Amino acid sequence: MEPKYNRVLLKISGEALSGGSGSGINEETTALVAREIKQLHDLGVEVAIVVGGGNFWRGRTSQSMKRETADYIGMLATVMNSLALQDALLAEGVKARVQTSITMNEVAEPYIWRRALKELSDKDVVIFGAGIGEPHFSTDTAAALRAVNIDADIILLAKNIDAVYSADPKTDPNAVKYDHLTMKEVVEQELKVMDLTAATICMENNMKIQVFGLAEENSMVRAVCGEQIGTLIE
Repeated sequence: MEPKYNRVLLKISGEALSGGSGSGINEETTALVAREIKQLHDLGVEVAIVVGGGNFWRGRTSQSMKRETADYIGMLATVMNSLALQDALLAEGVKARVQTSITMNEVAEPYIWRRALKELSDKDVVIFGAGIGEPHFSTDTAAALRAVNIDADIILLAKNIDAVYSADPKTDPNAVKYDHLTMKEVVEQELKVMDLTAATICMENNMKIQVFGLAEENSMVRAVCGEQIGTLIE
């Protein structure tokens, strides 16, 4: 298979590493994700990753904690997932680096834009942890911003659902599946592909997004090779 894109930003939810339990890290599932990423790497695709932290922390549900505190805890949760994914990639023989927006030199490199570009050009997988290092911004925003920073060709948005729908297909039998959307349609119809800040960054920078189901077989490779899978947002 021939890749359509040379450099991609892969956004994975924290729950995707939990193996369906919704919490913690499932080593078997994380190893499976790592093997899928290795397939992209073996095709010569430069891969950067942003992983969420929802399998450890959902700060939005806190009623009494300050938003800033909750968000910083969430950033640390993404670092835990980043380190687990790095370990799984190294076990597959793929060189992987973790760069964090909050300095923690003992476990990761600090996020440095030019270093990230150099590592990607050297075919290292670069995992961006700790969001953008500031509260009030989601990992969706981090993914959009880092994709623009590294001049990615596309954001691969791996979800627990196979595409973008007009409503939740689990609760609405009349939900319509979209094969193609514009970012303007996503915002105007409030389709909740990603938050408004992230969507605006993508729209202003002409960043494409491919939404697909992580559970589908070879979904990452199929998306990178341009196969019609999930929903393409331009």
